[in-house]
Amino acid sequence: MSVQEKSLRLHSCGFNCAQSVLAALGSYTGLDEKTALAVSGGFGGGVRCGEICGAASGAVMALGLAFPYHDGEDSVAKTRIAKLTMAFNRDFAEKFGYMRCQDLKRNGVPCDELIAWAAEHAEELIQKNK
Repeated sequence: MSVQEKSLRLHSCGFNCAQSVLAALGSYTGLDEKTALAVSGGFGGGVRCGEICGAASGAVMALGLAFPYHDGEDSVAKTRIAKLTMAFNRDFAEKFGYMRCQDLKRNGVPCDELIAWAAEHAEELIQKNK
């Protein structure tokens, strides 16, 4: 099953956008599904206040796990995750016009489209940069 298909299946089971994307990318992050769903549970609906899209948040979490920056002195890792995050955000905003959940919803962009694209694009970035 592709990450797009898995992310959409998770969303259809009631999980939020962030959960659906992060859990679908488990083979790249090392997180088991239960942990991925738990850690991203509060990020749906733009962190429950309409801000950054949950699908984008889930993708950025996956990028962070695939390219960890956990040593404050590791400037290479810090730069790498910053560049990957900025690239993802740029591509997302170019594709959909907005990053904010409220703006995306107000303009009729379906969550399933955001989820499928975010999961696939995060996977592409991970594969391209590993």
